[in-house]
Amino acid sequence: MGDDRSVCRKWDDMETDVLVKIFKLLNMVEMGPVSQVCRLWRFTCSDPLIWKTIDFSRLKSNFIQTRVSPYIWVDDRSDKRLFRVLKLAMALSRGNVSCMIFHYNLYMKDEHLSYITERSPHLKRLVMPAWNRITKNGICQAIRRWPHLESLTMPTIGHPPYIIQEIGQHCKNFTELKIMGTFECHFASSIVSHLPNLKVLSLRCSRLMKDALLMLLHYAEKLEVLNISHCLILETVGRKQVVREIDASILEAGSRMKVVVCQNRGCLTCQRMMNDEGLMRWYRYEEGFWRYDEVASLDLGEDSGKLFDAECEKLTAW
Repeated sequence: MGDDRSVCRKWDDMETDVLVKIFKLLNMVEMGPVSQVCRLWRFTCSDPLIWKTIDFSRLKSNFIQTRVSPYIWVDDRSDKRLFRVLKLAMALSRGNVSCMIFHYNLYMKDEHLSYITERSPHLKRLVMPAWNRITKNGICQAIRRWPHLESLTMPTIGHPPYIIQEIGQHCKNFTELKIMGTFECHFASSIVSHLPNLKVLSLRCSRLMKDALLMLLHYAEKLEVLNISHCLILETVGRKQVVREIDASILEAGSRMKVVVCQNRGCLTCQRMMNDEGLMRWYRYEEGFWRYDEVASLDLGEDSGKLFDAECEKLTAW
């Protein structure tokens, strides 16, 4: 008589691509114990397909603004929580993260940034958190360890030339930059001087000086796409700064590239920029508002992904 017993495969004999599809349904906390089941599962939990992008935008600091540098005080428990989350993510990903996204209200320190850079050497895209507690040396050291960096989204920084110069020196494939805040001539000059291969630049919802804009349009020779949607364009006249419309001089200078424009009083985002006097108060508006961009490659969309979802946020709280 034949043997009627069915032949069952063991879980640790499953093919890697099948396991990857299953593990992609888990968040980081759920993946922790899964990675300890066996060597195959540990290896699969760090697959680049799972860790291509990790979005930490649900993670924010508990902070109070102050009047002295760095103009922010952060609850120690926020720092400790951030370290716990980063340690788990870096241990599981094993250097396979290529895109990392942080919330603008996350106040990271040099120690956090250094921990990430040492464990994510293949990073290609970074959406920066707030600058307040990151030093010049801290960000420069990070950039030097990310030679594959191609895209950076960053809040405005008071003295940008040093970071732009570091990117130009160490990130030879860098082609995409998004700036959230104020854009003046020293910023434009540093881009023209140190990022000659920049192809995409978004200044969306920024306070934009007209002379800085014209400098970009005239001298950023390889720039292909420039997003100045919802910007407050200012020109210095005497001792005053005057709001300007996009005029013929701007349109003519930008004729060789794709310039994405919106200056419409009927546009809700433009209205918000005017009400905030060119310095967008992102915290006043819906949570995902800051993630949008008219340039598809820079738009973060609404979904922050599974790795650090709402359930993971709760599980890692304090």
